[in-house]
Amino acid sequence: MQFHQNVDKFKKIYSNKLNLYTMEYFMNQTFSIIKPDATKRNITGSINKLIEKNGLRIIAQKRIKMTNEQAELFYAVHNDKPFFVDLIQYMTSEPVVIQVLAGDNAVKKYREIMGATNPDNAEDGTIRKLFALNVQENSVHGSDSDENARKEIDFFFNENEIVG
Repeated sequence: MQFHQNVDKFKKIYSNKLNLYTMEYFMNQTFSIIKPDATKRNITGSINKLIEKNGLRIIAQKRIKMTNEQAELFYAVHNDKPFFVDLIQYMTSEPVVIQVLAGDNAVKKYREIMGATNPDNAEDGTIRKLFALNVQENSVHGSDSDENARKEIDFFFNENEIVG
């Protein structure tokens, strides 16, 4: 009887710690896409260097050619916007590099590293100030919230591909 109580107690403690660890682990991840303009210009290494230099860790990464279906589903939130068709054409025009980044306050940190969507408004030293061509061809995408980061990561990655 005592043994089973101890096992149950252990399971409860372990389960709670695992849930806290998992929640903390996922809350400190964000999703990134190195976009077609950057892959076409072969500057993914330069972008990765900035990401790592600024304290984020690349814990999953793969180069893919996004399909129309993937792009339409991923960007469905914009399907009623006038730029939607151009966005889908652009995102499927060349390969992209999709990534999971990890670090303290990963979403906020990566958004700072990326810079403003419009490169003219981006701060010096940010990815978009250094590499973006214009508002659409702005070299990178990053999640805008922890919730969206989780959704975006799950859209492209299986759990066993995130190896931290």
